[in-house]
Amino acid sequence: MARTLITSAIPYINGIKHLGNLVGSQLPADLYARYLRARGQEVLFLCATDEHGTPAELAAAKAGKPVAEYCAEMHQVQAQIAAGFRLSFDHFGRSSNPQNHTLTQHFAGQLNKAGLIREVSEKQMFSNADGRFLPDRYIEGTCPNCGFDSARGDQCDNCTKQLDPTDLINPRSVISGSTDLEIRETKHLYLRQSTLRDQLQAWIDSKTDWPILTTSIAKKWLNDGEGLQDRGITRDLDWGIPVRDGDQPWPGMEGKVFYVWFDAPIEYIACAQEWVDAGKGTDWERWWRTDKGADDVRYVQFMGKDNVPFHTLSFPATILGSGEPWKLVDYIKSFNYLNYDGGQFSTSRGRGVFMDQALEILPSDYWRWWLLSHAPETSDAEFTWENFQTSVNKDLADVLGNFVSRITKFCRSKFTEAVPEGGEYGERELALIADLTAKTRAFEGYMDAIEVRRAAAELRSIWVAGNEYLQAAAPWTTIKTDPVMAAMQVRLGLNLVRFYAVLSAAFIPDASAELMAAMHTEDATWPDDVPAALQLLAPGHAFTVPEVTFRKITDDERADWQTRFAGVRT
Repeated sequence: MARTLITSAIPYINGIKHLGNLVGSQLPADLYARYLRARGQEVLFLCATDEHGTPAELAAAKAGKPVAEYCAEMHQVQAQIAAGFRLSFDHFGRSSNPQNHTLTQHFAGQLNKAGLIREVSEKQMFSNADGRFLPDRYIEGTCPNCGFDSARGDQCDNCTKQLDPTDLINPRSVISGSTDLEIRETKHLYLRQSTLRDQLQAWIDSKTDWPILTTSIAKKWLNDGEGLQDRGITRDLDWGIPVRDGDQPWPGMEGKVFYVWFDAPIEYIACAQEWVDAGKGTDWERWWRTDKGADDVRYVQFMGKDNVPFHTLSFPATILGSGEPWKLVDYIKSFNYLNYDGGQFSTSRGRGVFMDQALEILPSDYWRWWLLSHAPETSDAEFTWENFQTSVNKDLADVLGNFVSRITKFCRSKFTEAVPEGGEYGERELALIADLTAKTRAFEGYMDAIEVRRAAAELRSIWVAGNEYLQAAAPWTTIKTDPVMAAMQVRLGLNLVRFYAVLSAAFIPDASAELMAAMHTEDATWPDDVPAALQLLAPGHAFTVPEVTFRKITDDERADWQTRFAGVRT
């Protein structure tokens, strides 16, 4: 049995994520995991909350809670919302858990033994009012490039230019707002990833099937300017994984923690150990160590484009530099940004529709379908309420929902709530089955290649084919002159309901489960043989007319939501 390890970029703990975060990593990862399971593969799908670093401390301070307490509460909130969107993680872990502490310190020790860690004295901003060094994102000021007055010490959100805190004009502390800042010297550890440049270049060059978005970003960081730079892996913070050399103290690094971008990817591995320790699985090393069986695992990562440099360079440098037989990623599916109604989504600035709000408005399948069918794969995409309404009404209500309603209600009114027998298929039915066979193979091809939008479009065309057949066959007319033929047409239509439920389950799992229940079947066998799949519900098989599968969004609702979610979350 083929085995696939899937990880989604782990979301920051600092609040509830917006729809752009969802479609950029977790949702397409879930789509792929569900699809592979349906095809009979063994899948381990892992995610976690990213709980260290500046965002966690700032969010906890804003909430007036100790950071550990805040992180524990927000982990539960994010887990509940993930369940609401039907994200089928095998385990949803925490980067603050002991497993990640131990493994991060282990990796640091291995890298140190290999001569890949160096100590650097550097100058950083110190806030006299706060009595502490300020990491990049604890400092705001005016961007020297575009003049935006709320640029952060690492990047300007307005023009996206990478910055150092010392670049900012009129810098101030995010904690206290104080401008009483001065430059002081401090020591940190740096990962000498520049020494691994040729090894990383050869590895990336070997990934000829990666999306252009992924490889272009990786090569840009490898080759632009001075090329791949060594990167600091420690910070002057209270909250995080204490700097240790394996299980030993690290002289001179007392009171410091590892940088969040060093420990967060290691949580992918630690999360598998958490999965086992939680009693959900056995032998996590067979997924992660090539000397323990992971050489036959295909490892696929999902992330937004802003995360690509860390996953193509820094994390692989950590794994390669350790000298240990850890599994490297085989395929990185990266996404562009989903923008919101003429602007950008932003968790920190409260702009856009957030995951909890979305679920209060409509069930998860409505959102899953729109987001996946509009996934920002080749370019940035934009969420607008008009487009959302149109897509839901046309695709889900008019095409899929309408087909299910028409065929089940017609059968109940003219026959019974059981599959009628009828005669043999005619030319129209055989042509439909041939068309559906071709479309199903195309759909599988897009899903195998993780081409999300093309897969969604092909799935919709499969739904449309059933509608077009029903309209052309017109059993409500046929029954007047040839009830046997009408029964055959209805039998095929009812089998299409189950067929659609199986194919659509990865996109719209709740609706799929409801349709399977309405058809009184638990047989979710993948239709490798489409003609056989369309005979699975035999004559006499009972069914129930389902409730409305998808309702339409009204103009009044759209207008109301447009006003309520005008861009700022209070």
